[in-house]
Amino acid sequence: MRTSLRKLGNSRCVLIPAALLTECGISDEIDLHLEGKRIVIEPVNSPRSGWFREYQADLDPDAWPDLLSDAENGEWEW
Repeated sequence: MRTSLRKLGNSRCVLIPAALLTECGISDEIDLHLEGKRIVIEPVNSPRSGWFREYQADLDPDAWPDLLSDAENGEWEW
């Protein structure tokens, strides 16, 4: 795909088609860096992004069958 740079204030910009961004997994935030004379644009992947949802999916609700709920335990004494 060939495109051109556009002027935006004192900078230049490139319009990237939405389908290309979706295919690359880019939504809002990017990492932009140079590799030699190439400009590389990559999605920012937060190391903990979504980790709790993945953890919850692996939880077994029957893992602690002998654990009583607070309602069954009554008041706790410290």
